[in-house]
Amino acid sequence: MIPDLPADIDTIKGFLASDEAEALYRHARASRPKGPVLEVGSYCGKSTIYLGLACRDGGTVYALDHHRGSEEHQAGEMFHDPELYDTGEGLVDTFSEFRRNIRRAGLDDVVVPVVSSSAVVARHWQTPLGMVFIDGGHSLDAALTDYRCWTAHLVQGGILAIHDLFPDPHSGGQAPWAIYRMALESGLFEAVERVNTLGVLRRL
Repeated sequence: MIPDLPADIDTIKGFLASDEAEALYRHARASRPKGPVLEVGSYCGKSTIYLGLACRDGGTVYALDHHRGSEEHQAGEMFHDPELYDTGEGLVDTFSEFRRNIRRAGLDDVVVPVVSSSAVVARHWQTPLGMVFIDGGHSLDAALTDYRCWTAHLVQGGILAIHDLFPDPHSGGQAPWAIYRMALESGLFEAVERVNTLGVLRRL
């Protein structure tokens, strides 16, 4: 049971299964003493809430997202949501929904929104991280950028979690699986567990 979980958590837009959410909460809570949590790809904040609750009494979550949607969220694509489309700008905009959900969960003092891309934010990043959760763009270029930008900032014993792992290409995109395999083959990480499509590794 996760304390203070919002009653409407299942209505928040997102693509996170309940067993994956519980695993994120558990690992964020355990990693919190090692350093802040950094989430890459917050969308409307569903996963951010689980991470934020895990850090509520002594940690910080940096929620990094440009809030313009991934490739699959754009107009005409499979996961496009018209409710998250700013017709005036002609762009996806998830930031208002994200902020609203974080505020309703009472996590404004725990979650720090970072509205930009990995490449821009990582350029001068210096804070060691206790956990990194990668759930951003699912093109190979985007996934590789997220992996290369943030894994170097994980402390020894820190957790790397990667969402949407599909070993079978018929089941889903292969970019997250590619960086998961890259992490294992680097010799810098060991596998901790797999929960549904979430892979969890530890920095050696």
